[in-house]
Amino acid sequence: ALNRINPGMTDAVLHAALKEVERIHSPELLNNNETFHRLLTEGVKVSTQYEGNERGEIVWLIDFYTPDHNEFVVASQFTVIENNQNKRPDLVVFVNGIPLVVIELKNAADENATLQSAFKQISTYKQAIPGLFTYNALLVISDGLEAKAGSLSAGFSRFMTWKIPDDVDGMVGANNHLPPRVELETLIKGMLNKKTLLDLVRHFVVFEKSKKEDPQTGVISISTVKKIAAYHQYYAVNAAVASTLRAADVRLSTKVMQNPTSYGLPDVTQQPKGDKKAGVVWHTQGSGKSLSMVFYTGKIVLALNNPTIVVIT
Repeated sequence: ALNRINPGMTDAVLHAALKEVERIHSPELLNNNETFHRLLTEGVKVSTQYEGNERGEIVWLIDFYTPDHNEFVVASQFTVIENNQNKRPDLVVFVNGIPLVVIELKNAADENATLQSAFKQISTYKQAIPGLFTYNALLVISDGLEAKAGSLSAGFSRFMTWKIPDDVDGMVGANNHLPPRVELETLIKGMLNKKTLLDLVRHFVVFEKSKKEDPQTGVISISTVKKIAAYHQYYAVNAAVASTLRAADVRLSTKVMQNPTSYGLPDVTQQPKGDKKAGVVWHTQGSGKSLSMVFYTGKIVLALNNPTIVVIT
């Protein structure tokens, strides 16, 4: 995959990048996960010697602009052996050999098989085979009907259902005359399709840091929480980015220009360009408006050529 995605790179550079990815071994699982997320989304930086001079190269593990250039494999009962523990998660979604998504399924016919038991099973895996989760982007739990997704650090209450608007890729929504989909089917087709999954991984994940001081000892500890956009943030941000590009009528950065639809943006080409009216997103209290602004900023900075962003709260 590295050869295919990084044409023109020497074997030495690609091997050095791979070594960098395999070298992630801190005692903290979330630290490892954050380190890998940076390599995945920002590229692996490799220094090489070229005609006596040191030169920096960036090796990409995934082609985010052309989803079909990547290899997607779903493995059932994939065996992981670590620290003499042998575990087999129900489903693992690999992209270019990277285990990005772990899915734990429970039997809908079994009254003891609940979402909570699926979550506990994932928690057991995190303790027993942490190496698998260094590379994890997303966890999914389901009892066959209900389905929820969450991040590596999310507690059970933070796992969220994925819903889809009526007009996304012709999928069936809740507000028309067709029957609503089972939650698991909606999540798989709406969240785990190639385009959305890669878009989520690259643009809709943050590692939020918070400081806490012990009043007795004065010792300051920093805790990290990994957050992934909920479905309403994902669709709102992409609509806002598309609307901004249309309203400003400015030149896109070259890579986005080559393939705007794979960039996760809705088609707004029929609306008037350059009218400076980018629109408004209404959110309710506690729905993650600040994070939506972070996701929007991260995506618009890559789509445009070095824009200035002003955030007023």
